[in-house]
Amino acid sequence: MARSLYEWLWQHEFWLPPGITWEDMQESEDVRYPKPRDLLLSIPFALLLVVIRCGFERAIALPLSSKLGVTDKHRPKAEPNPVLETFYSTCCKNPEEGQLLGLARQCQLPLRKVQRWFRRRRNSDRPSLPKKFSEACWRFMFYIISFFTGLAVLYDKPWLWDHRECWTGYPQQPLHPSLFWYYMLELSFYWSLVFTLPFDVKRKDFKEQIIHHAATIFLISFSYCANYIRIGTLVMVIHDASDCFLEPTKIFNYMKWKKTCDSLFMIFSAVFLISRLVIYPYTVLYNTYYYSMEIFQPFFGYYFVNALLIILQLLHVFWSCLIIHMVYKFILQGTMEKDMRSDTEESDKDEESKKTQEKEKNRIPCFSNVTSNNSIQRNGAEPLTHRTHLPNGHAKER
Repeated sequence: MARSLYEWLWQHEFWLPPGITWEDMQESEDVRYPKPRDLLLSIPFALLLVVIRCGFERAIALPLSSKLGVTDKHRPKAEPNPVLETFYSTCCKNPEEGQLLGLARQCQLPLRKVQRWFRRRRNSDRPSLPKKFSEACWRFMFYIISFFTGLAVLYDKPWLWDHRECWTGYPQQPLHPSLFWYYMLELSFYWSLVFTLPFDVKRKDFKEQIIHHAATIFLISFSYCANYIRIGTLVMVIHDASDCFLEPTKIFNYMKWKKTCDSLFMIFSAVFLISRLVIYPYTVLYNTYYYSMEIFQPFFGYYFVNALLIILQLLHVFWSCLIIHMVYKFILQGTMEKDMRSDTEESDKDEESKKTQEKEKNRIPCFSNVTSNNSIQRNGAEPLTHRTHLPNGHAKER
């Protein structure tokens, strides 16, 4: 059953240009082509990257965060309460007002104390700044290595300078050892991200991260199996270019170096917009859509690859709109907008500030000192008394 499915999936009519079959791609001692089974090597390499990452974070990143002063502010702990803890663990971490009222009655506690307990309990589950710092350092180190590895692998390849060379002799394009190891490096890294997802910093776009990692692994794997190696290497280098600036932006943000963080974000925005909205469409999309037609006629694999690359470009447009919005806010307000993917730590003062805002909105005056006879004292002055003016101009105290 599995063999018949495999044979049906890899029919040469699907993935090879007209007139070419898999028999035309037989390997020899000097010529080697990509094989799907090669991708299995990425799994042990990914596990090796996980081990290297753990050692890097413990031996380098965490001590560095301590020396640079990347520490969390004091987080008050929630008092032990079995009822609230059970509800928090099994039902909901952010209960609605009706649920809070029910829990307050059940525990015989004031509503404000129950709200404060959940607020402090949520804060205790949020990742620490040193952990975020360590994760950003690891990714920054990898993207730097990956980007310059890609440049080192491609600088002497003809298709980096003449994009028509991506299709010269396709699909009978031999696999160079440097290209194989570059693919293994990228694919292993994204597999390692999947393996460490349960332990990494969980942001609001956690589900989107899973989809992103799965789509990336699929695109890299498919481009390897169908021998779109030359196009795949261009896509990976283009994407790593902007990521090299994103991670240090996060690092300086955790260090509270605001000006450096803002400057790096502006550089990242420029590199992202140029690489994803200019270089990628011309180098990749125009290349696969038009230049390939100079070599062969359209076939299923041609449409499938172009559909995947266009979907990727739509994601680029979506992310670019978010970045442009943040840059626009920065130009108008002079401050960088908070990353909407990150949770904001809640303070015990949040509730009081909200109440104050509501009172100001409703024009309810807030007075700090009220005397027992309902008179108001201001700045230690004597209490005001009610006076009634008599017809002769004298005032009578009540």
